[in-house]
Amino acid sequence: MMWASVSLLLVSALLPGKFIAECCPRICLCDNIKYQVMCLNKNLTEVPVNIPQVTQRLDLRGNKIKVIPAGAFFPIPYLTHMRLQRCKVEIIEEGAFRGLGRLIYLNLASNNIAFIYQESLDGLSSLRQLILENNHIEEIKPGAFGQLGFLSFLNLARNSLVYLPDMVFQGLQLIKWINLSHNSLHVLANEAFGGLPTLKRLRIDYNELQFLPTEVLSRLSGTNRLDLGHNPITYIGEEALEMASLKQLFLNNMALQDVSYRAFVKSPMLHTLDLHNNQLSVLQPLTEMAHLQKINLTGNPVLCTCYMRPFKEWAAKARIHSDAVCAGPAAFRGEQLESMRTTDMKCGGHASEEELLPFLPTVTREPEQNAVRCPEGCTCSPDYQHGNCGSRNFQSIPKGFPSNTQLLDLHNNEFHSIPKGSFLGLKNLTSLHLQNCKIAALKPGAFQDLTKLVYLYLSNNGISSLDADVFKGATQLSYLYLDHNGFTQIPKGTFSLLPNLFALYLQHNSIGQLTDNDLAGLEKLQWLYLTGNRITHVSAKALGQAKLLEKLHLDENFLQEVPTKSLRGLPNLRELKLSKNPIKCIGDGAFLPVARSLQHLYLDNMGVEQISSGAFTGLGPKIKSLHLEKNKMHSLPNLRGFTALEVINLSDIPFYCDCQLLPLYKWLDKLNLRVGATCDSPADVRGQKVKLVTTFQNCPSWSTKKTKQTSATKTKVKTKAGRSFNKSQ
Repeated sequence: MMWASVSLLLVSALLPGKFIAECCPRICLCDNIKYQVMCLNKNLTEVPVNIPQVTQRLDLRGNKIKVIPAGAFFPIPYLTHMRLQRCKVEIIEEGAFRGLGRLIYLNLASNNIAFIYQESLDGLSSLRQLILENNHIEEIKPGAFGQLGFLSFLNLARNSLVYLPDMVFQGLQLIKWINLSHNSLHVLANEAFGGLPTLKRLRIDYNELQFLPTEVLSRLSGTNRLDLGHNPITYIGEEALEMASLKQLFLNNMALQDVSYRAFVKSPMLHTLDLHNNQLSVLQPLTEMAHLQKINLTGNPVLCTCYMRPFKEWAAKARIHSDAVCAGPAAFRGEQLESMRTTDMKCGGHASEEELLPFLPTVTREPEQNAVRCPEGCTCSPDYQHGNCGSRNFQSIPKGFPSNTQLLDLHNNEFHSIPKGSFLGLKNLTSLHLQNCKIAALKPGAFQDLTKLVYLYLSNNGISSLDADVFKGATQLSYLYLDHNGFTQIPKGTFSLLPNLFALYLQHNSIGQLTDNDLAGLEKLQWLYLTGNRITHVSAKALGQAKLLEKLHLDENFLQEVPTKSLRGLPNLRELKLSKNPIKCIGDGAFLPVARSLQHLYLDNMGVEQISSGAFTGLGPKIKSLHLEKNKMHSLPNLRGFTALEVINLSDIPFYCDCQLLPLYKWLDKLNLRVGATCDSPADVRGQKVKLVTTFQNCPSWSTKKTKQTSATKTKVKTKAGRSFNKSQ
């Protein structure tokens, strides 16, 4: 019987073509040479169940497989390449790809995927390339890429990402290239790119970044190419980019009006700088950039006057190739900067005052018939999608912006009031900047017509109240910045007209308490920032309407206890900040209502004197970061349940290092994390790290445990020796 089975296997191995032909799904094509199965455009609603087990390449493009269920590919474990483009995929169930440990290429482009969950990609331990381009991905859950340790290329272009959380790419230990272009990225957490030492190329072009994310990018010490073009960034200041290995930087098609001559000094290896299609009329010599070889300034309104002469002289001396075409003065318009004589680059005389002002890129273009001009005093990008009227001392909203304007920057003016209908006709506007404009009043209907508005910045003004109809018409608003204003309470009724609000920024106001139903109408709210207010009380029903809330920042307020009752009804809360509140005692079950979802807990700088033994009941398995630094308690409750910790800070806590602290010592001894815990007393161990104190070895429970362990070990060894002896007998 055994020989018959072996013979059958040999026959199967020698006749793979016959094996595949017999098992090939009826509506598919099977290639017995390449071990490939193709089921293109067959209106399949699920993965075929009778695909040959030895298949290595599977092509399912152009079908209607809305759900990929768990274990869908278990019968075909030898797959190395799989294509699932244009399959209308919406949901990837947990474990959908388990069993595909040999898969190295997976293409899920052009589907309807909105979320990448933590278990969505489990089982793909050998994957090298993952393509998720052109989906509807709004969020990547933490840990989603944790199993993809061999991935080298990740394509997330053309999705709907607006935010990248900390460590979102954790687990990609060998990643070389990440493509995030053509999203709506606006906010990047400081550790968004943490843990990516092998990343060589990053694309974040075609997004909505308003400024260069200096701290975020500084984590990418090994990246040598960065694409940041097509973001509405207007200025790059000193030491704005700190990337030690960066060689190629693309800042093209932005809204740059000024670049500091020391902007890139902390990226010393930079040799190619692309600044084409911006609004730069002058660029200072980048004298500290020793490796710079090429600068592209084409498409900028460069003024070839005395102000540009230092740049030309430096570029010539340093043998740097600079592509730049003169936009003025009129006598030199159209000439190459490199071909200019420095003696001709003068100021005064032939150059009028108007010619020395920054030119708009549109000035150098032939005016189109019926072209819409930018309002006087403002600057607009060549495609009119970005308008900039910041810091122009306007006292009323400028009129006459093109209807296709998407980003409008009006910050640092003196409007005082925004009347009804201030932005009529701007139906394509997605981002509006009104910060630091001395605004005290927003009239009802101020934002009518802004049906596509997503970002509204009203920070640093004098607003203290909001009319119920002020946001009428702005139904797509997702990010509302009301920080640094004069609110003493959360305006009631105002947010009922904002059904899609995702993040509400109310930090650094003067709000005194949160009352029942303060968040009525905010059913989709996920981030609430209330840092730096004067909150002394949070009522039990204050947060109940925001059932999807994931982030709640209540730090730097005047709470004297953990608002446990207020946390009920928040099943998705992942991050809670209570830092710098005068909470002296944390009682039993303080975080029990959110124990199943909470991942990041901030309890630092509060002056806590006591944490009860049951304070952390229910917490543990999901907590990734725990901040307890700078408090006054002498010990901590049992932390053994915190098994998923990635960050824990116990510095500046006056630990009393006697035998009562032994459980914490044992726990820390097994923890492979930096914790910063030091002893404050007794005096003979003050300043020593808790992990290194030898005093604990004299504790009775330590000795007893060690004796028991030694005895058990000896017994085990004898038992093994006995078994071994008996076996040899």
